[in-house]
Amino acid sequence: MRIADVMTRRVASVAPDAGIRDALMLMLKNKFSGLPVIEAGGKLVGVVTEGDFLRRGETGTEKTSSPWYDAFFGTNESAGAYVRAHGLKVRDVMTREPVTVTEDTPLREAVDLMERRRIKRLPVLRGPKVVGIVSRADLLRALANLLRSAPRESKSDDAIRARILAELEKQTWSAGMVVEVLVRKGIVDVWGTVDEARQRDAIKVLAETIPGVKRVEDHMSWSAVAPL
Repeated sequence: MRIADVMTRRVASVAPDAGIRDALMLMLKNKFSGLPVIEAGGKLVGVVTEGDFLRRGETGTEKTSSPWYDAFFGTNESAGAYVRAHGLKVRDVMTREPVTVTEDTPLREAVDLMERRRIKRLPVLRGPKVVGIVSRADLLRALANLLRSAPRESKSDDAIRARILAELEKQTWSAGMVVEVLVRKGIVDVWGTVDEARQRDAIKVLAETIPGVKRVEDHMSWSAVAPL
């Protein structure tokens, strides 16, 4: 799947010269975790998120500067922290040079970015223009739609067994495992011995996701031995 398949196309944004209260009220009203910051010409210049408001002078949560630190490393960092804690314009608190994606970015790549950078929303660009937003909520909606429309067509017992074994063969966590799978009227019985407790859960989940499976009966045992 691509970003274009899941993104929100109606983009709420804020200008860099807007007051931070305006940004806060827009976020609270619409339950947004963040907003793209777009200047008059349509260029994306930053994003403002919930995290940008955590350290504020008004709430007594601003970072305190250290004369010792400033003496050794300079005052640039502490001055910037002061601006973010006391600035009243969006440009003062926003995160500059935001991480972005395009409509053709694979969904896997976007999720990797969100996890690696610990961000919840990604502006979607077409050239310099913002054409959408993809958020964690968009990913949840896409997943819900896929689960709702997932085919559960009837399959023969032999076909179900073959599919389970083929899927097991693809998994790195199943290397070296000896598992026997029997299927009767859509009911799967799994026998074997696993080395790790979570392998047992993984085998059961894998079987449950195969179309045509009605129930999975777990007869596996765990061979883990306590370390000496």
